[in-house]
Amino acid sequence: MEIQDLYQLYQKTYLVDTDTRKIRKGSIFFALKGENFNGNKFASQALEKGASYCVIDEKDFEIAGKTILVEDSLKALQELANYHRKELGIPIVGLTGSNGKTTTKELIHSVLKTQFNTGATLGNLNNHIGVPLTLLSFTKETEIGIVEMGANHQKEIEFLCDIAEPDYGYITNFGKAHLEGFGGVEGVIKGKSELYRYLLKDNKTAFVNPKDDKQVELTEGQQRIFLSSDHLSVVSTHPYLKISYKNTPIQTHLVGEYNLPNILAAISIGEHFGISEENIQKALERYISNNNRSQIVEKNSNKILLDAYNANPSSTLLALENFSKVDASSKVAILGDMFELGVDADSEHQSIVDQGTKLNIDRFIFVGAHYFETNASEKYQSFEDLKSHLIDHPIHDSFILIKGSRGMALERLLDLIN
Repeated sequence: MEIQDLYQLYQKTYLVDTDTRKIRKGSIFFALKGENFNGNKFASQALEKGASYCVIDEKDFEIAGKTILVEDSLKALQELANYHRKELGIPIVGLTGSNGKTTTKELIHSVLKTQFNTGATLGNLNNHIGVPLTLLSFTKETEIGIVEMGANHQKEIEFLCDIAEPDYGYITNFGKAHLEGFGGVEGVIKGKSELYRYLLKDNKTAFVNPKDDKQVELTEGQQRIFLSSDHLSVVSTHPYLKISYKNTPIQTHLVGEYNLPNILAAISIGEHFGISEENIQKALERYISNNNRSQIVEKNSNKILLDAYNANPSSTLLALENFSKVDASSKVAILGDMFELGVDADSEHQSIVDQGTKLNIDRFIFVGAHYFETNASEKYQSFEDLKSHLIDHPIHDSFILIKGSRGMALERLLDLIN
């Protein structure tokens, strides 16, 4: 089947699914493969649950009139997404970076949707499967699309740009994330800036933070718009960030000054698309982060800053510096291992211990195999070890920061803190 013919089938409902547990009536099911699963085996189940057609890449699972046999189901999904992107012809804002991608994406979405029918990446569906699914979630009513792009190796952002074909791009920052896959910090810069190189190639526009010298250097000579911070200032930071934008006070539900560049990006991109100052203010005040990102949770005598969605050396140090400025009688930081650091894992975990314990924080608790190898004074090799300790020695009357990589799942601590 030609991609145009597949596209005609897709246009009947604009629905695509890859998980038989979440089949929507009339959708096209794409049978994807992974190390531990083969979607082809679930084609008949997808049809039973309401899918209209199944795209498969193994002939043994053909069902007359209901399956579409292709060479590679994933490649077909990606090609369909790119075809759809071309057919829509709407402006696409591409977004990547080491820290703050998802928060920035959601802030931009919050601002733009006040005046436009705006589509955006759901959650963190930002990889070679997530980006196509994001694009295919946009319909003929969508006026602007925001596509988050994640990567942990060279050439991944370039590949995602070829699918999404962004008209605009923004890189939140270059930090110490996925060092193992990228091959160090310089590798991170090279990999993430593939977005800039794509925009340059097609004479598209980059949004650039003028306070980031590396971003300014990398976009020299290409079409760019600098984020303007002339009218933005911090009013207060406790417990949430309050800012002044063009002399208008805006009370956000975001924690920490490190969110200022994320807010600034949303304001600048909003202004570029003609969003009114009033709507920008409303959007920033309405946005509340979720998914364990900088959420403040109150539990009996304790207040918890839950930032357990992910962690790397850059974001962890920023979180600690922000936490050190908080006014509280007792501050406890519980830090879990940071993953994908490769040969730098030992030194980066020790660096966090060395730098963190110099800050105005009363107690540090480290958990995980990497932190256990540091010279930290209070450390636990596993979550279960920490769990046992907290059950026997609960924390009371404290402000607690919880931060660790996604694989540590430190949100489980909420059930252990009284």
